[in-house]
Amino acid sequence: MKRISLLILTGLIIVPLLSYSQSNRWKRTRYELTGALGVTSIMSDLGGGDKSSHFVSDFNFLSQRPLLNAGMRYKVLEPLAVKASLSFGWLSADDAISKNIYRQDRNLSFRSPLVELSTQVEYSIIKEPVSHRYSLRRRRRFSLKNFRINTYVFAGIAGFWFNPKGKDDGPEGTGKWVALQPLGTEGQGLMEGREKYSRIQLAIPLGIGMKYNISRQISLGVEFGARYTFTDYIDDVSTTYIDHQWLSNVDPLAARMADKSLWSKNPLPGDPLIPYEAGGQRGESRYNDFYFFSLVTVAYKLNTGRNGLPKF
Repeated sequence: MKRISLLILTGLIIVPLLSYSQSNRWKRTRYELTGALGVTSIMSDLGGGDKSSHFVSDFNFLSQRPLLNAGMRYKVLEPLAVKASLSFGWLSADDAISKNIYRQDRNLSFRSPLVELSTQVEYSIIKEPVSHRYSLRRRRRFSLKNFRINTYVFAGIAGFWFNPKGKDDGPEGTGKWVALQPLGTEGQGLMEGREKYSRIQLAIPLGIGMKYNISRQISLGVEFGARYTFTDYIDDVSTTYIDHQWLSNVDPLAARMADKSLWSKNPLPGDPLIPYEAGGQRGESRYNDFYFFSLVTVAYKLNTGRNGLPKF
């Protein structure tokens, strides 16, 4: 009877300890180095679909540009992590590839480098499976239970830098790409009530990701995120045209970059070039710009030392 009581007591002590060890195994690799390759896309005033909806129908896949991302993830709890990352890529849009005839006539375009520093909170709606060993020798029968893909949603805050440029390739142009913000193409910094916009802005990242462990330390995945920004000037377009002749007297280059419709109308010899009227719609100021990241990701788990810090 004493032996039975001793076995029961031992079991009551050991089983919870084993359970605790299993449930906290994720803490041994709570740090991850991350890297990703992908593409950017943007929903702004330029390019887009045949309708200026500023929604899914206004998305144009031809405007996607390359993106590189690197960062570190830290698990606060098993389903909850924080991630800091640095991204470098390009953004671009062009009215010439839009199916909207009014945008085609406007004929504006831009490209811009993008540098983003972000931090985000990730919540796993399907937790990452934790195992003490990955065995290639032991073949397991396939089942959805065994094939668990870590799926997470995220939100955060980001700061980014951009510098929109347009190509000066009109009849009087040089064919070079010129920075648009210093020119004040909509009168920013030149007219009262129109201040220059900052090329450093904030954004709110929102999205979803999935990753699958291919070994004890390495996982591959995909991630899609939208960035809601607090500016409508990523493409240097937002409000209305200003008087073309007045702007030409102030800065001929600014005037050429502000109204490229003159280049696309191809008037007959001797016909006057007719610019858009001052106050005419150039952009849609009711909506701020969005940009998007589509990424293929890789993560490498770092072992955690006794001091709680990662071991490189």
